[in-house]
Amino acid sequence: MKRVVSAFALLLLTLSAARPLSCAQDVSVIPLVPAANWRFAASQGLGVDEIQKYGGDPTVEREYGVKSFELRTYQLDRVRVEVILEPAADASAAYGLLTYYQNESMHPEKAIQLAMTGPEVSLMARGRSFIRFLRPKDSQLSANEFRALLIFVGGTRPAGDSVANLPSPLPFSGLIPGSEKYIIGPEVARRVLPNFRTDLLGFDQGAEIQVGEYLVGSSRSTMMEVSYPTPQIARLRFGAMSDLLGLNQDRGANTLYARREGSFIFLALKANNKAAAMKLLDQFKVTQQLSWDEKYPGDKTIGMQLFELIMGNVFLTLLLAGGGIAGGVLIVVSQRITARYLPAWEWGHPEADRLIRLNLQ
Repeated sequence: MKRVVSAFALLLLTLSAARPLSCAQDVSVIPLVPAANWRFAASQGLGVDEIQKYGGDPTVEREYGVKSFELRTYQLDRVRVEVILEPAADASAAYGLLTYYQNESMHPEKAIQLAMTGPEVSLMARGRSFIRFLRPKDSQLSANEFRALLIFVGGTRPAGDSVANLPSPLPFSGLIPGSEKYIIGPEVARRVLPNFRTDLLGFDQGAEIQVGEYLVGSSRSTMMEVSYPTPQIARLRFGAMSDLLGLNQDRGANTLYARREGSFIFLALKANNKAAAMKLLDQFKVTQQLSWDEKYPGDKTIGMQLFELIMGNVFLTLLLAGGGIAGGVLIVVSQRITARYLPAWEWGHPEADRLIRLNLQ
């Protein structure tokens, strides 16, 4: 009995000693998904010209394939937030709108892919949809509640297939966050590169451009990456730029340094000197991969190509049927020849295995 009382007293003493320590520790809980009871309130379809009321440019939107947009309203208690969904031409076009409207005052949203947040608006790309979240002025929304709306509408990441179709990111070293731009048309190129001859880029030949601002030491330079469908187009465009812009020719502060590699052209704009330009250009490397390609069909129409496909299948069917018939004929002929010249072989008498002879007198 004394042993039981002693053990119970020891347990009470241990718990009383541990209680102050546990009370002194701060318990912190980090929610993986912010909890906020947002709900969808209303929706309205509008033409692309109305986008200027919400901070957009109709000319830019059209170049990325936007023809109309949807104005949605979401509500949390008494707070209402407007969200704009713009269907672009494809996933890369939606990404281009995200890069065009982002700026250096914005920051990436933590744990939310392809989302940027600024003081008045948040931007997001999801598949072929470009989304704006307009933060209401003088509202009591916390940053956590507004971030919950982003997750409620667009999730934490886009679908995998849409991300695979996006252009490769620019080299990260020295890149100023929020300065990246993805350009697929001349109008946006003229706005992003006002001092560059955009007519030399060749958008009508499939040019796609990425632009970023870089810090090299204390100086700031602009890097431009131009990609083309084939190396042949890139070679012709690089030659035209060299002739008209004097690439890699010492012209003081106006010197443009550039390099072509495969189907890519890299240009260092506003670089202070050749060393700074070369340091930036060396960050861009191209890795080539070979893949099998189909034979070019030439000028054949779709109907002719379909006819040739059907006739090819018919020819293959006749060839297989003819092979089967020829094989059967060869078997019959070989059995008869064997039965005539080699009567002792069983091959010439296949019916012998199926007959039962009683040899009755």
